[in-house]
Amino acid sequence: MSDILKALSDEGVSIWLDDISRERLRTGNLEQLVKDKHVVGVTSNPTIFAKALSKGSAYDEQVRDLAVRGVDVEEASRAITTYDIRWGCDVLRPVYDRTDGLDGRVSIEVDPRLARETEKTVAEARALWWMVDRPNLFIKIPATEEGLPAIAQTLAQGISVNVTLIFSLERYGKVIDAFFEGLEKARANGHDLSKIASVASFFVSRVDTEIDKRLDKVGSDEAKALRSKAGLANARLAYALYEENFGTDRWKALKDAGARPQRPLWASTGVKDPDLADTLYVDELVAPGTVNTMPEATLVAEADHGQLRGDTVRGAYDDARAHMAALKDAGVDYDDVVRVLEEEGVEKFEASWKELLGSIEGELKDKSA
Repeated sequence: MSDILKALSDEGVSIWLDDISRERLRTGNLEQLVKDKHVVGVTSNPTIFAKALSKGSAYDEQVRDLAVRGVDVEEASRAITTYDIRWGCDVLRPVYDRTDGLDGRVSIEVDPRLARETEKTVAEARALWWMVDRPNLFIKIPATEEGLPAIAQTLAQGISVNVTLIFSLERYGKVIDAFFEGLEKARANGHDLSKIASVASFFVSRVDTEIDKRLDKVGSDEAKALRSKAGLANARLAYALYEENFGTDRWKALKDAGARPQRPLWASTGVKDPDLADTLYVDELVAPGTVNTMPEATLVAEADHGQLRGDTVRGAYDDARAHMAALKDAGVDYDDVVRVLEEEGVEKFEASWKELLGSIEGELKDKSA
């Protein structure tokens, strides 16, 4: 079952699980996935935590203690989520040690309500870094315009960052620039650059969902022929941008000082369209030095029937550019697509965070009654 996943790992793709829960940790399921399915990292987001808290009784004891102490809902949310992340970091610590810090990472996101507030994001990142207190932690910061300086400032303090919610190539270029700026400041601040890590989470399936919706409105045969290819084209061009930027003199100076590259991470890799192969966003985005963070269903599907055929990114740049040009000719406004996706992404995570807070508040009241 795991041979395909091993082959994927051997191609230079780090397999991360896009999920965490107290139940998964308590039962040893995460440890089993590390052992049997080549999982070498974990990502989380507000939606994942809201879902985890809504199921089962794994959080009851901690919530009861928080209720007895009279902890407010904001502090309780941090206590609950950082507990899971700290535990996840401990489970992944052997991977972190074995890979010299390349993998074995677990991500926690800053409060998504702060996505448009630079200084509060930096302060929240510091607080989460302190609370979890594990070297294999990633702080997730969204790649909003306000998030870009927060990314640079957080890295400058020696804190490892997972940049999330990247949709556009232009914004990805700014993310790389923020990464360079952050490391340059970290070096000036006396930090060991080899200890600072970063990934740039480029979203894939959501791009297809939004663009396909627009192509369906166009309705022509030419438009229909363009469906479900934009997510891959966009991601492949992101990798081209990665190669270009990490071949510059600016990067070489940082590399010579001990820095590691900010790896591209393919996020939103579970297919949304049931007509598509459930392993599409794994098989078609194989390239060295990347991360693919998958929902468990996608991980299981890939292990069962993934169709690997080597590097499926670097030889496809021309086709990707041609596809994006064809979308423009068909009337799809790329800039509007990525704007909508970023706004929706922030709104969805904010709604999930509010759902999580509402669940915790209800649990605190029940346990204190």
